[in-house]
Amino acid sequence: MIELRVEQEEVRVAEIESTAVEGLERKLATILSADVAEYGRLMAEDEEQTLRTFRGHREVFEKLVALHRGRVFNTAGDAILAEFGRAVEAVRCATEIQAALRTRNDQLPEHRQVRFRIGVNLGDVMLLGEDLLGDGVNVAARLQSAAEPGGICVSGSVYDQIRNKLSLSFKPLGDMSFKNIPQAVRTFVIAEAEGLGMLPSPERTRQRRGGGPLKWVAAAVALLLVAGGAAVWTYLDQQRSKVEFARERRLAAEKLLAEGARRRRKPNDWRRKRRENRRIESGSRPRKKCVGSPRRSERKQRPPPCHRPSLS
Repeated sequence: MIELRVEQEEVRVAEIESTAVEGLERKLATILSADVAEYGRLMAEDEEQTLRTFRGHREVFEKLVALHRGRVFNTAGDAILAEFGRAVEAVRCATEIQAALRTRNDQLPEHRQVRFRIGVNLGDVMLLGEDLLGDGVNVAARLQSAAEPGGICVSGSVYDQIRNKLSLSFKPLGDMSFKNIPQAVRTFVIAEAEGLGMLPSPERTRQRRGGGPLKWVAAAVALLLVAGGAAVWTYLDQQRSKVEFARERRLAAEKLLAEGARRRRKPNDWRRKRRENRRIESGSRPRKKCVGSPRRSERKQRPPPCHRPSLS
């Protein structure tokens, strides 16, 4: 809804500038822009309850704006635009609005809470009757869209005015680029307020939601590490299998070589074993080998017997 409101205002500003309306008044003002987070979902779930809660929140909102000498100059659906003369009053009002609405939301279930996002900007605006137009309003609306539900974002111009004047803690978000805003906007989020405690900020919200994009990045990195580890393990296992296979082949070849050499050294071993096996089967005793007996050719010839003469 706030996006439609901003675009309509931009169109109206272009029309005013093109027609060159005489007597157009400009002034420097602090603009507070607010809308309800997840308003469409809340309305889709329960329109009547959402409207009752929103009306009660808006009454508190308008009372606090008037208390801080501001005025609501435009509303559209769930969006509220307020003007303040000083940045200090606008930021103090924003923190008190969030504190009051937090107390009201605590009485509701978490999924039914109506939480506002608030953006505050100090800039030049144009007056068109009771309405305000210009980049000062557009930047406030863009800052509100950057805030978390229940949080507050302020521009660098507001931060420069309220620094060291309020008991607040700020967190810089750097120069942010917004739609239809030609220049980047220095953006700060109010991280902590006195009496209100910690306010929602983008970092804490991402942590509460489970890390946001960082969670998926971490999961992707972990998946890549697991896949890489599995691939490395598979490669090393294959290399180890190749080494073991080569070692087994080398041992088998060495065994075959040793067996061949042994057979060459003892060529008749298998024949002797076969004769022994046959002898065992037949039950015969092995022939004794005469060790040290002289060969037949080396035996001494016995002298012939002596022929004694007969006495007859």
